Amino acid sequence: MTKILKFQFTTIAIFFCVTFLKAQQNLDLTLYPEDFVTTHWKEVNTASLDISEVAFVNWNSGGSNSISGLLGLEAQRNYKKDHLVWENRAVVRYGVNKQQNQSLRKTDDILELKSRFGFRQDTKSNWYYSANFSFATQFTNGYNYSNSDSSPISKFMAPAYMFLGVGTVYGEHIEEFNAYLSPLTLKSTFVLDQNLADAGSFGVTPATYDALGNKLTDGENSRKEVGILMTSSYENILMNNISVRNLVSLYTDYLNDFGNVDVDWEINFKFKVNDHVRATMGSHLKYDNDVKTAVVDEDMPEETIEKGAKVQWKQLLGIGVLVNF
Repeated sequence: MTKILKFQFTTIAIFFCVTFLKAQQNLDLTLYPEDFVTTHWKEVNTASLDISEVAFVNWNSGGSNSISGLLGLEAQRNYKKDHLVWENRAVVRYGVNKQQNQSLRKTDDILELKSRFGFRQDTKSNWYYSANFSFATQFTNGYNYSNSDSSPISKFMAPAYMFLGVGTVYGEHIEEFNAYLSPLTLKSTFVLDQNLADAGSFGVTPATYDALGNKLTDGENSRKEVGILMTSSYENILMNNISVRNLVSLYTDYLNDFGNVDVDWEINFKFKVNDHVRATMGSHLKYDNDVKTAVVDEDMPEETIEKGAKVQWKQLLGIGVLVNF
């Protein structure tokens, strides 16, 4: 089952990447000859590297030497003309930190693909019928570094999230601000590592065991939900050297705890120093009722107590180089 799911997702990823990279050459040249290919496409390619470093030599107050790096890649292929709008975005980020007397640790790890197609009947209307697809996972193993247990708590495709739905999107200047509402969206959660699946991680059905601890059935490798998805995106230049991107996603499942909303809110500010140097300040807040937080009991360190879902928060502040190509 796991091998079949991995094959399916490899096929999806290859198809998406080929479509994403070749869209400007391959799309409907008969209906929209040169005009479709060249005039109404907006292409964005960026690569960034943020580095921070602290070093101490005979420093009286003490301290630990450390160095951090965050590599980011982003590509966009967006088309807009008359009745049609098609937005495609791919994001890759990977960050590491090395502190004195500690092993290399991961600080960020994202692989994200998004695509949304919209059609409107009237060119004066700001409402589009829309189909939406998104996929997100990570590259390498994730660990709870505050816990002495060295077992990974996440891996590539464990989890992976895929949203696929239809709805409507509003946007007068859709590349700057848009709001999307889908009354019918399929959310698929994939956990293709069997150890994590057996533990019931990320909301999948866990394995079952007999009284002696022998496994009777494997944990499920996927979980399907159907519900309502609302997203909002705002991206603009606030001043000559300050830009902002604000992304909000709200999802609730019809069948399981309807009204219990999964939240994904990310906001980033970029402060331009010159054409290639910029500072970044950002915040990423998430809440998913299916993701439980494991906490170690201070009185019994060998025991792990599973608590309920908690708010997840990540904060970013860095300076580095940004290259458009």
